[in-house]
Amino acid sequence: MLPGAGADREAADYALVGAPLDASTSFRPGARFGPRRVRQFGQQFDDYDHRTDQHFTDCSVYDHGDIGPTADVAEYLTYLQGTLSDFNSEGAVPLIVGGEHTVSVAGVRALDPDVFVCLDAHLDLRESYAGDENSHATVTRHALSVADEAIVLGARTGSEAEWDRANEADVTVVPPEDVADWTPAFDDERVYLSVDIDAADPGFAPGTGTPEPFGLEPREMHDVVRAVAPQAVGFDVVEVNDRDDGQTATLAAKLLRAFVFANADQR
Repeated sequence: MLPGAGADREAADYALVGAPLDASTSFRPGARFGPRRVRQFGQQFDDYDHRTDQHFTDCSVYDHGDIGPTADVAEYLTYLQGTLSDFNSEGAVPLIVGGEHTVSVAGVRALDPDVFVCLDAHLDLRESYAGDENSHATVTRHALSVADEAIVLGARTGSEAEWDRANEADVTVVPPEDVADWTPAFDDERVYLSVDIDAADPGFAPGTGTPEPFGLEPREMHDVVRAVAPQAVGFDVVEVNDRDDGQTATLAAKLLRAFVFANADQR
């Protein structure tokens, strides 16, 4: 169980779901261990958040446990989508811990946001990768089949075709050097926030499947999460694996808590 999570399902304001999918990882596998490691390395944090004057144990977080993957990824995404839709209808904000980034597709389909905001090193705008339409490299393209707009913060790599797609009006790419100055400007739009942990420079988060140099500092990611959270209807943190000593899972756990505190502060 996530440390600090203790609410009953019926009383939950937030519902955490582990999604240990690790089917299309294209370099270093291990994302299946992400949910377990995020829970493990989240044990050390103080309950109290001085920025919002809240205790995590008072934020009504329910840990649903993990939904284990099936051999059919499309089938798995449909099942995960159904679980997240149920929590949404019950009034709980879904929190997904991956697992590869593909699990975000289920979150977007379940919550039907207007804007998909993603911290990510990669554009993830491919139609398929290695013949797989559900690859972790296709997430933003899938999200745009639901959301009207995608904002990718920290992106620094992609194929030529992806960069061409990113030039279209429904995609905004904020390079790493500009993220610190980025400010969200949403009206009444529904926002889904996804954190691919490889948005961080691998010097800070080496435990991920496709590390990409020249990335974000944790403080920049923290600022984005806290800025977007008040308008977000769902959140995920993905692509944590077991290839380090816990630095990456520690960062992921802290960002998840930051989301809950900032979102709860607006309730």
